[in-house]
Amino acid sequence: MGSVLKGLTKVLNPVLGTIAAWGWIPVWGVVVHTGRKSGRRFATPIALAKTNDGFVIPLPWGAGTDWCRNVVAAGGGIVRWGGVDHVVRDPEVIAQAEAAPAFPAIIERLIPIIGIERFLRVRVRGTRNDVTTTR
Repeated sequence: MGSVLKGLTKVLNPVLGTIAAWGWIPVWGVVVHTGRKSGRRFATPIALAKTNDGFVIPLPWGAGTDWCRNVVAAGGGIVRWGGVDHVVRDPEVIAQAEAAPAFPAIIERLIPIIGIERFLRVRVRGTRNDVTTTR
């Protein structure tokens, strides 16, 4: 099953990432992160909710996913949402009870049913246009 999912990811991520980056679907975005070992930049489509100071991102496969580990190890990354690159910092894995209220009511009710228990909270430091970032 793992190889099937990996294959689907390689095919679907570029398509979903493009749609998510455009900002047409409010609960979709893209996290841009740098590989811990390779140093390569990656763009991964994600679901998310906007908060007062940043974003909450569901971790349906847990905090062990490569993109989450990369963001945590780097102390941040970029969240592309609504057509804007937001430079984010202070990544923190949080529980469902703390994260769920950030989502629209219908999605908040679905989260326990779907079984997502962990989320990544990040805080916005600025947008790519007003913050100098290193590559």
